This record gives sequence, C-alpha cells and structure tokens, in this order.
Amino acid sequence: MKAKYNRISSIDQSLARQTANSSKFDKVYNDKISGCVSFFERKEAKKLVAEVEAGNITEVHINELSRVGRDIIDVLTVCKYFTDRNVNLFIENIGMYSMIDGKPSPTFSMIVSVLSNVSCMERESMIFRQKQGIEIARLSNKYKGRANGTTMTEEQILDKYKVVVRELNAGQSLRRSALLGQCSLGTAQRIQKILLNKKSLVA
Repeated sequence: MKAKYNRISSIDQSLARQTANSSKFDKVYNDKISGCVSFFERKEAKKLVAEVEAGNITEVHINELSRVGRDIIDVLTVCKYFTDRNVNLFIENIGMYSMIDGKPSPTFSMIVSVLSNVSCMERESMIFRQKQGIEIARLSNKYKGRANGTTMTEEQILDKYKVVVRELNAGQSLRRSALLGQCSLGTAQRIQKILLNKKSLVA
C-alpha cells in the first residue's frame, strides 16, 4: 500500500496544501505536533510505523523533508528506518525516491543530508536573529516583553498558555505540552500545579 504522512506544528495551521493529493493514497496520516518531537513519538506516525512493521506499507510520501523532523539525526534515522524495511520514501517537493529498483539511492542520501543540514542551520540562524533582535530592543528601551520583577496572575498564565492547558487537561506529558505550547518545562510544571490546585478546590 501507498501512504501519505502529513504534519503541521499547531491547530492554527492548515493541512490543505499537504492533503491536496490524498485521494492517491491507501492510507493518510495527519499529525498536529511540533517537528521537534521525534517522529517515532508522534500519534499518527506511530500508526504508520505499526503498518510498516506489519508489512502493509511499501511506499510513503511526504510533502517536504521537514515534515519528518527538524533535527538532522532524526531525519536520517527515519529515512534509514524506511529503507531497512524496504519502504520507498518519496519527497514531493524535490521529486525524489529513497530507493531505485529496490536499492538505496546514493543521490537521495546525499541530498537529504545536505537539506537537513541547511534546514538546521536556518533554524539556528533564525533563533540567533530573534535573540539578537530582542537584545537590540532592550538596549534601545523598546523591548515589549514582561518587565523584570513583574508577575502574572494564575488566570493570566492559563490564558497565555492555552495550548499547554489543553494538552495537560488531555493527559499529555509535561515535555510534550511544553513543546507544543512553546514554553519551558518549568512553565509547564507551574501550569500543571495551578490546574491541580484548581481541581482540588473544586473537589
């Protein structure tokens, strides 16, 4: 069977571009999760892996490499996983298969390594520019972030981190909730404590 794997980072994004050709596949898996989360830890990806292990999937399509992951090690691990199980991976935006005539394609491996490195460098550069911009704004007294020494009420925290609240209420882990909510693990722990206190008051 041929399968399509799609991923978006948050519920606010649209899957429309990735799912436009869904009718061509026997199975379609749609994950709404950060690319920083390992492919093998994602809900829909786990279902895909189960079908691969059962020998039901022979070909997997993804819209672009970043759908698999943001980390070069994760990307290469996933590609190797499919190749080791004779599952041909096709990346739509570069029009390449991981295997040709049942054998691993050296060109595919080279291009995937290069693209993964470039993607990783772009991400690190973006984070650096963001931090640099904040620092420049601080020096110019134009930074709009929360001033030192100020605090937020519990209700303001819950309102600011709605994604974290939703994930924790759904029984998800602190690490996953922090990743999806784009906050630190410490903030997620604080939110969990607030939610537990509220529940105890109601009980």
